[in-house]
Amino acid sequence: MARFTFKLPDIGEGISEAEVVAWHVAVGDRIEEDQPIADMMTDKATVEMESPVSGIVVELAGEIGDQVSIGAALVVIETDAAEFSAEEAPALRIDPPAELKVAPASAEQAEVAEQYEAENPGVEEAILSPSPSPLRGEGRGEGQPPAPSPDTAPLPRPLPARGRELKALASPAVRARAADLGIDLANVKTESDRIRHADLDAYLRYGQGQGYQPPHASNARADTPIKVIGMRRRIAENMAASKRAIPHFTYVDEIDVTALEDMRADLNANRGRRPKLTMLPLMIVAICKAIPAFPMINARYDDEAGVVTRHGAVHLGMATQTDAGLMVPVIRDAQDRNVWQLASEIGRLAEAARSGKASSAELSGSTLTITSLGPLGGIATTPVINRPEVAIIGPNKIVERPVFAKNALGGDEIRRAKLMNLSISCDHRVVDGFDAASFVQELKKYLETPVLLFAD
Repeated sequence: MARFTFKLPDIGEGISEAEVVAWHVAVGDRIEEDQPIADMMTDKATVEMESPVSGIVVELAGEIGDQVSIGAALVVIETDAAEFSAEEAPALRIDPPAELKVAPASAEQAEVAEQYEAENPGVEEAILSPSPSPLRGEGRGEGQPPAPSPDTAPLPRPLPARGRELKALASPAVRARAADLGIDLANVKTESDRIRHADLDAYLRYGQGQGYQPPHASNARADTPIKVIGMRRRIAENMAASKRAIPHFTYVDEIDVTALEDMRADLNANRGRRPKLTMLPLMIVAICKAIPAFPMINARYDDEAGVVTRHGAVHLGMATQTDAGLMVPVIRDAQDRNVWQLASEIGRLAEAARSGKASSAELSGSTLTITSLGPLGGIATTPVINRPEVAIIGPNKIVERPVFAKNALGGDEIRRAKLMNLSISCDHRVVDGFDAASFVQELKKYLETPVLLFAD
């Protein structure tokens, strides 16, 4: 009996160590010559190591994930042969991984190869394994290396890109996933030198048909020129004029709407045949109650005449998204309507705008605008003022978060709260920052104490 130590060979140029990514044998296993024993991964490829001798595995280098240095013992095998000398040790052969095998050369490739040979005389073929030493075995002459067979022949020296076609590399995880999915990696396209999970995802998404492209491949469609006309042109002109003429500033504050949402749920549960309430009617009631103390918010500025008109009635513009673009139907005398009347008018005007039946009178004359994206409201918005108004209000998305609060005994507690950021953009020529912030604080008072919405 003898022990043969299989040392990790140099499996890549400039590689000092490799990682064990899979063991195909265990201590005590009987293995045969050429049987796979381990998969070793470098930063360039994963190579399957095969046993050069037959025998019983008595030692392994480590666990999966361990790094093994080049030249260090990988596997110790107990063989039936006598002790090997350095000269008589079985030749080490490393079959290249499937990803690195060279495709059969075409006539064009052969021509390129011949040209490359003529231009680079005397250069030896590049192989992945050390030069084989003489083998001992039945039918082989002493000191003579075995004749190469098709599956053991060394790899030819790398040729210029035009003269070879190599399959892309893939990590063991990618190969395992491909095997589980029944995907032949030869059919998977990639833009890099390695097949990755994203390439498999693209293959699964588009299949092998004509529409399959590797990730990041161009899916560009033809350019489509669209003339800006009609409603779209009017919106573009109004927004450009607003941003060009008005020095905007935006103020944002956070509002706890937990109690308001609870009250809204109670009102909806007892609404009978009245329309279902959203947050918007309640918000409008709060705006109308706060406006009398801040008349500069509910105003229009004629910059040509140099006149600011503070309006006594709240004609509230309601930004509405339609197929034709953004429209702003107007709720007339919003201050005189209750939440149910506001809900009905909101529904009627929104439907009229979306169906294209809103009249010119219903789309003009607003003194203040509110814009809401509902559940798409985001964290904060910086809405553009609907000129010649001087302010626009934008409630944002409601989110649930833990907050610190005081309990009935004055101690600290953490509770679940529904919070909403409220944005307001103002014309700084008419509205000062202090006025905008004070107005939002007044709104906050009504929204966080919703019973005040129904108090005289």
